[in-house]
Amino acid sequence: MTLPEQPSPYRPAAPADNPWHWRLEDASGAEVTLSGPDAEQYADVAFPSQGDAESWIGETWSALADLGVTHVTLFDVDREVYGPMSLSA
Repeated sequence: MTLPEQPSPYRPAAPADNPWHWRLEDASGAEVTLSGPDAEQYADVAFPSQGDAESWIGETWSALADLGVTHVTLFDVDREVYGPMSLSA
């Protein structure tokens, strides 16, 4: 007897699991679209808490600025929490 293949225990995080995210913006306030390895590392990153999101931006703001991001806005799912916040030193 052959058993059916079991589903993977991995479950991608649902938006409710990681509701906090940053919108990356340029000087005009338009959303910045990153591509390639930069997109994988910096775009569509979501966090389980506001503190985690704020720690991440504190660690990555300089790299984001080098990619043309001038401002960021913090969201909890689709609710704007604060921003735009400048990334200039």
